Amino acid sequence: MATSPTILDSDFKYIDKKGNLLRTRTELTIAQMLTFLEEEYQYDHKLTLKNGQEVTIDFKTKKGLIEVIDNDDDIEKYRQIKEDFPQDKVMAIGHAKYVAQIKELQDIVFYEKSPQTGSIFLEDASFSFDYAHILPLVEKCSILHGHTSSVMVELVGQMKNNLLLDFGVAKKLIKEVVNVFDHKFFINEKYLKSEDDSHYVISFDGPKGKFELKVPKDTTYLLKGEATVENLSSEIIKILVPKMPSNVEAVGVYIYEGYNKGSHIISNISR
Repeated sequence: MATSPTILDSDFKYIDKKGNLLRTRTELTIAQMLTFLEEEYQYDHKLTLKNGQEVTIDFKTKKGLIEVIDNDDDIEKYRQIKEDFPQDKVMAIGHAKYVAQIKELQDIVFYEKSPQTGSIFLEDASFSFDYAHILPLVEKCSILHGHTSSVMVELVGQMKNNLLLDFGVAKKLIKEVVNVFDHKFFINEKYLKSEDDSHYVISFDGPKGKFELKVPKDTTYLLKGEATVENLSSEIIKILVPKMPSNVEAVGVYIYEGYNKGSHIISNISR
């Protein structure tokens, strides 16, 4: 594997299901746990202390507040919130090196960073592909039409020396997969009427009438399900996962279908 500059936590991009851009992997883990528990939360909640100073706490839930302790300033902020809001439940989650400084507080949970879990994301102009598709169940999209879509990929897993996967290696693997999709016609396999050695015959009754197309096999991609960007995201993951090294534990794929719209699918890797 080629060498790469050390990747720090600040280089990663963590986004929760609400679209919040989080600062650390620990915050993403908390957001995922709260979502799993169906606990509503507000990220970066503003509080005004008794001295008039406004501070931001990482998570506010109906049952209490959660602060991730990443530095000495966070410790002081945590102490002040505990003092000014004794009626509120406040939990801190911090690295082991901070525990000694706040060990007298009983609502502290500490975490170790070995092994390190991290993620990288990759966007590149070469991660785009042109394609045609038909969505017979959607009136506007039930005729043959095309798009140019761009792709962003996120990889999550166990790091070694702050490195998950060399960016050059990851880019090459992603480009190989995107190339499989370029200039293809995507269609649900259930609309396949017949085939010969070189062609498929696609047939369906849609909102715009009956369609019957004869298309070359080498430019057609049959899908298990409709040719939506959600399904294309899943298909990219399915092809990309076998190419990933063993330390990569999850793969996320964003596909943009036009400006500011698209799909994001993330999947754990079962080995």
